[in-house]
Amino acid sequence: MAIGMAQQKGNYVYVYDEKNRQIWNQLGQLHGYTSSTVTIKRGEYLYTYNEKGNSTGNHHV
Repeated sequence: MAIGMAQQKGNYVYVYDEKNRQIWNQLGQLHGYTSSTVTIKRGEYLYTYNEKGNSTGNHHV
């Protein structure tokens, strides 16, 4: 399953698959996304998540 779109709605980022079905959401500010990852900013950190919503790392900004 690939990431089709990530969208900011209020304080949450909603992630959708290629068929436009919501697959997960997370608190924070959308920083960017690809077909396999979503990057979300919370505080002074960027968190990267995979298509299943599992964290794959973080980075201080």
